[in-house]
Amino acid sequence: MRKAGLTLLGLVIFLAIAAPVLAPNSPDKVFSDLLYAPPTDLHVGYIHPVRLVSRLERRFEEDEAVRVPMELFTRGRFLSVDDTQGPLLILGADAFGRDIFARLLYGARTSLALAVLSTIGALLIGAIVGGIAGYAGGLVDELLSRFSDFILVLPAIYVALALRAVMPLVLPASTVFAVLTGIFALMGWPIVARGVRAIIASEREREYAMAGVALGAGPARLLLLHLMPAARGYLVVQATLLLPAFILAEATLSYVGLGFPDSVPTWGTMLQEASNVALVGDAPWMLAPAAAIFLLVLAVNLTVQGVGRAPVQLEP
Repeated sequence: MRKAGLTLLGLVIFLAIAAPVLAPNSPDKVFSDLLYAPPTDLHVGYIHPVRLVSRLERRFEEDEAVRVPMELFTRGRFLSVDDTQGPLLILGADAFGRDIFARLLYGARTSLALAVLSTIGALLIGAIVGGIAGYAGGLVDELLSRFSDFILVLPAIYVALALRAVMPLVLPASTVFAVLTGIFALMGWPIVARGVRAIIASEREREYAMAGVALGAGPARLLLLHLMPAARGYLVVQATLLLPAFILAEATLSYVGLGFPDSVPTWGTMLQEASNVALVGDAPWMLAPAAAIFLLVLAVNLTVQGVGRAPVQLEP
C-alpha cells in the first residue's frame, strides 16, 4: 500500500510541476461561448469542436463535420489544438469558460506550495519549542507545554477563519499566500511540539546523552546533533498528516471567500466556483478539484500506513 501511495503522491507532484507543459490552455484564457462546456471527447489524433446550441439550456453539441487535429509538443505544450477551430477541454469549462483541467494543474501548484511551506514552518517551530521544553525541563518545560496545550485545544479551522476574517477581505495573491502560510504554521506547531518534547525528555536520560554531557558537549550541540535525530520518524509522520490538513484548510477558507481571489487558480477557489452551480449534476466536471483533494489525501494516508502511525493527528 505504501508503494501505491508514493506512486499516487509522486504523480500529483509531477502534474503540478509540469502544469505549464501539460495544460493545453492557459488557466486564465476565457472561451466566452463555452461556459460550462462539457469535456471534449478525444478521438485518435483529432477532436470534434464543441459548439453552443442553447445558452439557456447550457446545451452543447459536437460539430462532427469538422476534425481538429491534436498536435504533440507544439506551442510549448505536450498536447494542444488550434484554438481558432476549437479548444481542447479535457475536463470541460467552468462558469467563465476557462479550462478546468488547466486550472486544476496550476491550482495544484499553489495549493501544494502553500501546504508544503506551512508544514515546514509548523515542523520547525514545533521541533524548536518541543526540543527546548524536553531538554530544559522544569519551569521552562511547564511554561512551553501549557502554552502549546492552550493553542492545541483551540478549534484550528475556526481560529484560522477568525484570523483571516479580521484582515482586509481583498488582498494581493502573494499577501494571501504569506498570511495563510503563517496562520497554518502557527496553528499546526503545537501538535509537533508535544510529541518532540516527549521524545527529547525521554532521550536525554539515555546513556549516550549522558556520555555526551560528560565529554563536554554543549546543550545546543547535544540537542541538535544527538537528541533531535531521535524525533526524525515522528516528524516525518507529522509532516504527512499536516500536509493534507493544510490543503483542506486552504480549500475551506477559499470556499467561504476568505482565501485566494477568484483569479488565482487553487483547488479551494475552484470548489467555491463549483458551489455556485445551481445543479452540479448538470456540470459534474466542476467537482474535479474535490476529486483531486480526495486522491491527494488518499495518497498521503497510504504513505503514512507504510511509515507508521502517529500518536497525535491534526483535525482539519
